[in-house]
Amino acid sequence: MATVETVRGAVDTASLGATLMHEHVFITTPEFPENYPGIIGWDEEKKVAEAIANLRDLKALGIDSLLDLTVIGMGRYIPRLQQINEAVPDFNILVATGVYTYDGLPHFVSAVGPEGLDCSPRGDLPGFVRIHDDKTLMMPDRRGNNRVDSLRNIVRDPRVALLFLIPGSGSTLRINGRAQVSADPALLASFKMDGKAPRTVIVMTVGEIYFQCARAIVRSDLWNPDKRVDSKTLPTPGQILAEMSADRVGGEEYDRAWPERARQSLW
Repeated sequence: MATVETVRGAVDTASLGATLMHEHVFITTPEFPENYPGIIGWDEEKKVAEAIANLRDLKALGIDSLLDLTVIGMGRYIPRLQQINEAVPDFNILVATGVYTYDGLPHFVSAVGPEGLDCSPRGDLPGFVRIHDDKTLMMPDRRGNNRVDSLRNIVRDPRVALLFLIPGSGSTLRINGRAQVSADPALLASFKMDGKAPRTVIVMTVGEIYFQCARAIVRSDLWNPDKRVDSKTLPTPGQILAEMSADRVGGEEYDRAWPERARQSLW
């Protein structure tokens, strides 16, 4: 007999019946009551009663199971799901891991310092943001323009945020937390690419995880290849630099040399 895990334990897959595949029995976040005190709150007893009634209504409509994809930071709490499932024992609630993928490319890291906020894109091969444990992420600091704005800010103020964009997906993932910069030789060596270790690794303690509103991605039709802009219609970095510097830097030679320079300094 093939089985699948539910919040109440393993069940025969044959008993799943009609299944809703992307649901959220509860959605909540501490930011709601913090930002709207007295307006948006959480009444545990009322919310549980409503969820039980909703499951019974689904069962009456011929639905036998649902898959809850709520992630940590958006109200994932298995004991609460177990409680309502016990009240509707002929219904199955399956859950995902509660952790969204960290393999999305590209993503952005934002840090704050006395001069203000800094936000910079970070990209690498899938999986480069390492899940060290349930609360810790690690990310290598690869070669870039050497301004070190984000690293400087982290040293002075550890508050950081990550925003993950997954090509082809309309969803984005936001992670807030606190970070430190590590230059531990063994840790750096574990992130080697083509024999080259990063100069530092950002070690982040996760405070909260939640989905950012995806409407901007949907409105812009961002991943539609038919909407991509022909780069030949845009000014090149060399042209922009030349214009800004009265031809002291940039120009055609900058654009010609850039692809090879980038290839040699990728890692």
